[in-house]
Amino acid sequence: MHYPLVIIGAGLAGLAAGIRMARFGNKVLILEQHDRPGGLNSYYTRQGYLLETGLHAMTNYAPPGDRHAPLNRLFRQLKLSRKNFQTHQQVESEIRFDGGYNLRFSNDFKQLQDEVARLFPASIDNFIRLTRMLDDYDPFQLSPWSSTRAKLHDILDNPLLENMLLWPVMLYGCSSEDDIDFDQFVILFRSIFQEGLFRPHGNMKDFLDLLVTHYRSLGGEILYKKKISSIHYENNTVSGIELASGETIECDKLISTAGLPTTNKLLQKGEPVDSEKGQPGKISLFETIAMLPRDRVVELAQDRTIIFFNFQKSFSFRKPSDAIDFDGGVICFPDGFQDIPTSPENQIRITHMANYDKWKQATTDQYKQMKEESKKQSWKRAATILGDFSQEIVYSDSFTPTTIERFTSKAKGAVYGSPDKQKDGRTEFDNLFIAGTDQGFLGIVGSMISGANMINLHVLLEAKHA
Repeated sequence: MHYPLVIIGAGLAGLAAGIRMARFGNKVLILEQHDRPGGLNSYYTRQGYLLETGLHAMTNYAPPGDRHAPLNRLFRQLKLSRKNFQTHQQVESEIRFDGGYNLRFSNDFKQLQDEVARLFPASIDNFIRLTRMLDDYDPFQLSPWSSTRAKLHDILDNPLLENMLLWPVMLYGCSSEDDIDFDQFVILFRSIFQEGLFRPHGNMKDFLDLLVTHYRSLGGEILYKKKISSIHYENNTVSGIELASGETIECDKLISTAGLPTTNKLLQKGEPVDSEKGQPGKISLFETIAMLPRDRVVELAQDRTIIFFNFQKSFSFRKPSDAIDFDGGVICFPDGFQDIPTSPENQIRITHMANYDKWKQATTDQYKQMKEESKKQSWKRAATILGDFSQEIVYSDSFTPTTIERFTSKAKGAVYGSPDKQKDGRTEFDNLFIAGTDQGFLGIVGSMISGANMINLHVLLEAKHA
């Protein structure tokens, strides 16, 4: 078989790339190693509950009429109706640090500005100066890595405020330890704080079904349960891929959403990656999902959508020495968005940073025990904020760094990929491109923009100039 374009991975970046390619009548094939799409942002069913694996919230909220907003531009590029895409905005979220420091924010950016003025009155002018500088900054230019910590300190000169602004940004998209590239910070600051958080109507399955149905209606092909064993190439040109079954699929161009480290291994036929570039990231996560009676969740949430908490003695964003760092993380109420339909049970999701190596080295029995003990520890930590709810849980589950690696192909369970971002998606191969987290676009909307942009830059633009 031969295709002008093959895409590795039916996650959100892969689906967006496929839709963008197919909408112009081009033949395209998506290969997915699992039996369903979504990657990290997928779903599964247990005891009658449909549980989402990655979605806390979508970033980059925009009302339908704002033509220049990233969300609406994305929908136009994918030929999807933004008008018919029903959304639920966050109610209110919170950044909570040890010592009683709380910053609240919503999709009205003025609320965050007012909160900074309330909690850090001496720093409000500097915060306004920061936001004005971000408004004029282009984070998509090809520029070398620069320290966000250094830039924030130069402008704000308030370590606590700097850390409180960094914490949600890093938890929702930082692939390096303790600092983040300033370009990445600008993208995520806009996405989370200035544009805001929302959920699509329904669940992740509904959203993925929408994308897959649309892709197929445009003539796109998708094959599930197709594990790739290697990428074939000669000199600097990829010629195709070989499946674990032995079947070979030829292509003119290849887009990989499996991450740079995994893609490198496929190029090297499974041998270890030798180069420093494209090494796996160290940031991975442990998450618990707890189902409680709806009235109890509403009581615990107290009109909060997401709580980013940090009770560490000093600010640290790095792979913990233990299996999990319970002193920091995210508490998310997936039903805590505006006008969400009610159900008998609602979820509480709690996420912490985790050590991939500790989970990988555990025996089967140790792994099961670690999961159960970690769930209880996670609930205990959340109870210091919400109050004890552990005795009211009607169903619970959890996933670990090794779960993430198994279902997303992200090496070492690094949810945000490698620290080495390929901003233009290019690799050393003329016709192989990276899309998704390792291209530098993060979050659900960001991943989809990444996929569409790779088609724009490396397929449609080149065809136009040919």
